[in-house]
Amino acid sequence: MFLSNKRFFLSLSVLLGTTIGAGIFGLPYVIDRSGIIPGFFYLLILGAAVTLIHLFFGEIILRTNEKYRLPGFAKKYLGKPGEILAVFSVLFGVVGSLLAYIILGGDFLKILFSAVFPSIGSPSSFWFVFIFWLVLSYFIWRGLKIIAPAEIFTNVLFFAAIFLILWFGLPQLDFSNFAFLSSANVLLPYGVILFSLVGWSALPEINDLLKSSAEKKEIKKIIILSAIIVIAFYLCFSFILIGISGKNISPDLFSGLLSVLGQKLVLLGVLAGVITLADSFLVLGLYLMNTFIHDLKFPGEMSFLIATGFPFLLYLLGLRSFINIIGFIGAFVGVIEGIIIILIFKKAKTLGDRLPEYSLKIPGWLLYFLMIIFVLGAISQLPLWNS
Repeated sequence: MFLSNKRFFLSLSVLLGTTIGAGIFGLPYVIDRSGIIPGFFYLLILGAAVTLIHLFFGEIILRTNEKYRLPGFAKKYLGKPGEILAVFSVLFGVVGSLLAYIILGGDFLKILFSAVFPSIGSPSSFWFVFIFWLVLSYFIWRGLKIIAPAEIFTNVLFFAAIFLILWFGLPQLDFSNFAFLSSANVLLPYGVILFSLVGWSALPEINDLLKSSAEKKEIKKIIILSAIIVIAFYLCFSFILIGISGKNISPDLFSGLLSVLGQKLVLLGVLAGVITLADSFLVLGLYLMNTFIHDLKFPGEMSFLIATGFPFLLYLLGLRSFINIIGFIGAFVGVIEGIIIILIFKKAKTLGDRLPEYSLKIPGWLLYFLMIIFVLGAISQLPLWNS
């Protein structure tokens, strides 16, 4: 049984830890503003679409002998233009995600520090961002052998903390706080929700964790189980927190909960936030470093410095609004990568150089339908950026 396989749980934890990142803290806000009907519709439809993309990428990896990341797969199956587009997409997407993580992680560390040492005052957020970035960069340098075993522990802590918040907040749920539809904001959740669902960058690392062919067969189950957990969790999380906070809900989530749940529970949530942001930063940072090493043939030290240094450099240059960053990445960079993966998937079916441990039978019309959904979704976000 796959449930007895230690590497199965390690791999599931890596995928969950990558997927559940900064996006979760913006979900209740954007769903509340759009209304729960369109918000939950986005979660279910985009959840199904992203799950398919994950399955496509998993099969691509299993059909290829080389240990590539997305740019390497794009070069092999789509040629130089595909590689260039994938490189820029991965660079901006992953660096933007890492930037969002250090911004929010630094803010959360500041909240914790101010609560534990109230007499010291309120130090600059810069130092907490710097500490968060520096410590996690060290673990990226050490590699996945440290990261992967820690994923189970940190995921358990995160879900336990969130469960306590939801449990103690549930009695305060007020159904009058729910807005079912807001036509003015019906497009708002798309980018943030898509960002919160994407975890395909973890799949090459999962493939490295699973050694034998029998273990690699479990990638399909890992992807599907992860999707079910993530979507169900997001639905419950958003529903309860919107019902608790109503119109007091804030873009950073926790400041709007202080008056409702009190400091202790909110600080527990902040701690959970630091944990999940650290998880995602570690896996994405390693993915980006390995992209430079394996796909672009950069030296290891240079790859490490670029992967970890760019996000902090952007922070120093003044890019510090995590909501704007994740909205852009979800709506545009995620769409580009999703379409690239679909195109590679079509090519790999005939040009792959090994038999995969699983093979999907997908009608051609569904692939084009998915690409249309992604393109129309990105176009729908343009008015939000112009407003």
